[in-house]
Amino acid sequence: MNTRKPARIIPVILVVAALAAGAVYALNRNGARAVALVSPQRGMAVEAVYATGTVEPENWAKIGPVTTGRIAEMLVDEGDVVKRGQHLARLDDREASAKVNELEARAVYWREELARAKTLADSGIRPRESAQKAKSEYDQANAAINAARQRRTDLLVIAPLDGVVLRRDGEPGEVVKPENTIFWIGESRPLRITADVDEEDIALVASGQKVLIKADAFPDSGLGGTIDHITPKGDPVNKTFRVRVRLPDDTPLLIGMTTEINIITAEKADAWLIPASAVVNGAVLVEQDGHAQTRPVVLGIKGRDRVEILSGLAAAERIVASPPAGLKAGDRIKAQ
Repeated sequence: MNTRKPARIIPVILVVAALAAGAVYALNRNGARAVALVSPQRGMAVEAVYATGTVEPENWAKIGPVTTGRIAEMLVDEGDVVKRGQHLARLDDREASAKVNELEARAVYWREELARAKTLADSGIRPRESAQKAKSEYDQANAAINAARQRRTDLLVIAPLDGVVLRRDGEPGEVVKPENTIFWIGESRPLRITADVDEEDIALVASGQKVLIKADAFPDSGLGGTIDHITPKGDPVNKTFRVRVRLPDDTPLLIGMTTEINIITAEKADAWLIPASAVVNGAVLVEQDGHAQTRPVVLGIKGRDRVEILSGLAAAERIVASPPAGLKAGDRIKAQ
């Protein structure tokens, strides 16, 4: 076996690597870097605040039980039209009803006892104190009945507003608590989007501004809305403000859909535009005689992808669309 071959191969590899490194160094030093060059273009300059939100009715409510209990009966289905005060579900009320019946029987006893005590007191057979005691017991029984009836009523889930049952979560036999939502009830129109806007952007947002909406369910649709309301108090934990976007009645969006929104805070037609990625520290790299030259520019409206140029560039000049790392003024460049 020849054990000396690897010793010959290693120097060859090192030589090849050194030559390759030298070629790359020479290219970077003497050659021109290929970059994407663009010129300012006329177009619509748009500045927008981005946020995400959820579609919901303007008038709606999440409804759950007042007390803990087992569902005995669901009285409405999804899509049903309900009225305020209508019973939506009933929790198991057998124990509560038995308590009401017991107290009502007690009240009947003391009512009759009160009548007898008054008659005997009027005849002088019993002292007046016996009638007063019977009246006290009767009043206590009535108070207990009212409290027991309220506990039984609390086992009913009642609609707080007119609307449509948008969703129902729960089936007979399930145990539910006050923190559980069993029904979502609301009006199918009008709809709105509730979104959270970063506090650093909220100063740019105002009622009446146009909103562009994107939803995965309608990728090719140009959906729009209008800023309707901004919650006065922000969330100090998440550092956001709640914003309501009013939707037109013919919107195809459905309740519960998640959306991306762009709130148009400024726009200008026929503006000079360049890629936002071209601007670094308030300047761009302009191509002059095959070299990159730094040029300060004055910006106007700033969009996510494009920004408006107010001054600093001529229409025919070409700039580096997205300067690569390490590219600096004086370096040789060429168009990709």
